[in-house]
Amino acid sequence: MIINFITILLLIRPSLPLGSKTRHFEWEVGYMFRSPDCVENLVMGINGQFPGPTIRAEAGDTLHVKLTNKLHTEGVVIHWHGIRQLGTPWADGTASVSQCVINPGDTFVYRFKVDKAGTYFYHGHYGMQRTAGLYGSLIVDVAEGEKEPFDYDGEFSLLLSDWWHRSVHEQEVGLSSVPFRWIGEPQSLLINGRGQYTCSLASSSAVADGNATTDRGGRCGFLGHEECAPQILHVLPNRTYRLRLASAASLSSLNFAVSSHKLVVVEADGNYVQPFAVDDLDIYSGESYSVLLATDQNPAANYFISAGVRGRRPNTTQALTILNYKPNPPFKPPTLPPPVTPRWDDFDRSRRFSLKIRALVGRSRKPPRKSNRQILLLNTQNTVDGLLRWSINNISLALPATPYLGSIKYRLKHAFDGAPPPETFPENYNLARPPANPNSTVGSRVYRLQLNSTVDVVLQNANAMQENVSEIHPWHLHGHDFWVLGYGKGRFAAAEAERHFNLEDPPLRNTAVVYPYGWTAVRFAADNPGVWVFHCHVEAHLHMGMGVVFAEGMDRVRGIPRAAIACGLTAKMKTAAKEEEDGN
Repeated sequence: MIINFITILLLIRPSLPLGSKTRHFEWEVGYMFRSPDCVENLVMGINGQFPGPTIRAEAGDTLHVKLTNKLHTEGVVIHWHGIRQLGTPWADGTASVSQCVINPGDTFVYRFKVDKAGTYFYHGHYGMQRTAGLYGSLIVDVAEGEKEPFDYDGEFSLLLSDWWHRSVHEQEVGLSSVPFRWIGEPQSLLINGRGQYTCSLASSSAVADGNATTDRGGRCGFLGHEECAPQILHVLPNRTYRLRLASAASLSSLNFAVSSHKLVVVEADGNYVQPFAVDDLDIYSGESYSVLLATDQNPAANYFISAGVRGRRPNTTQALTILNYKPNPPFKPPTLPPPVTPRWDDFDRSRRFSLKIRALVGRSRKPPRKSNRQILLLNTQNTVDGLLRWSINNISLALPATPYLGSIKYRLKHAFDGAPPPETFPENYNLARPPANPNSTVGSRVYRLQLNSTVDVVLQNANAMQENVSEIHPWHLHGHDFWVLGYGKGRFAAAEAERHFNLEDPPLRNTAVVYPYGWTAVRFAADNPGVWVFHCHVEAHLHMGMGVVFAEGMDRVRGIPRAAIACGLTAKMKTAAKEEEDGN
């Protein structure tokens, strides 16, 4: 029994390698003129780069990121998506939850450990700054002396995103206006920050020499536009390559494919999964995957790599680049057309893919058989004082001025609504119709979780304000991984659904999708002291209130940097925070 208990502890809190390092970075965030899709626009980047610099580290390393805000009129924060922040909840990078925004001209130091190998990314988490381009890749390799459960000869990292020509500020104002102004579909899809607007890489002239000019007539423009020229993947025949995929998309659900090649899925959100082969895969905002690709096709040809829109009626051209079999010329035209993106509303197909994802036995812990608490969260579209909002159990999230982490730790009164939020919704609610009473309320309530308890959360989807409309929502949990226990159609019925939960090999994820008119059940251990947001990863939906906040074990949190929570604290509380920080 003692040995088994110790084994469980090691799985939950793996010891850090003796050779772990501290890796230092100095970053400046600012706007710059760039042409991500061959059309010049303002882009938010880091150290003059878009996407931001790729961070590469090993499991157990400490990252020390000194971030200076060079924006003239905006605050900024950076969220390290998928990093659990064990013992460092203030480094999560979530405005009004884990920290104050970094004001123009100010500097904040993020210092935290990356405890688990995997494919991750980082992005802005204030306003809609991810939409403006504030994101980059974060790759954590296995620690020295350890080995992945699969072999490969080389790897590529592909960060997928969507892009608008309308400024993020105009989008934000439209979402908060009466009448409501929707952001619309993106103008382009980007692969590693590069795409082509109103043209097709598949056109023979563009692929042949890469020197076509940009115009509205359908030709790709690369000459003088290196910023939008596709990044070609150069490979050798008869090799195996790891493709690390992550979606920083603000709105779009995507489908990824490589013409004529199978993709073997081996990792999801930094967790190993049982390998399975597919022709293409759906990837939702906030998700990451590793897939293995064998270069076993005709070596005399090149092949298209594509990302297309799923889950919404597409009005955006596929993102394309080329898999270049050496020694073929990089822009040799592929003989086959790009892969066809599956029909956007074939949600049964999407569910079948999700159900194939299962944890790799022996490399992932199983969930507890029972939970201590079940919370049902109903997603609805509502109005608040005439404004269109998204609500959870009829409360639309509005973050407070003072970060929850500080106000809860120091018992700051009236910083947020202290009433307990509802844990379910009326049994007679009609999921298939727009809400009979569309009125909702804005709130900042917090779900208080008992430390080390096991919590089930059921995400329930419903009809939006318009008839026959229910959308896909990818939900991301900060500070934890969760087990995805199951998906279902219609209203969640506990007695029936729980009999079919996967408790043997459910995947550990940090992001899970809830399908139209359906539900998704997840289970997690509330074992990470701090305050954590759980929200839809569609940027506009979070901006409109689709999220909740969890707090757990706050009496265990020590050493919060004053800079993270000083906004809104009284002088007495600042002194107490300084004394605690100095004592740690």
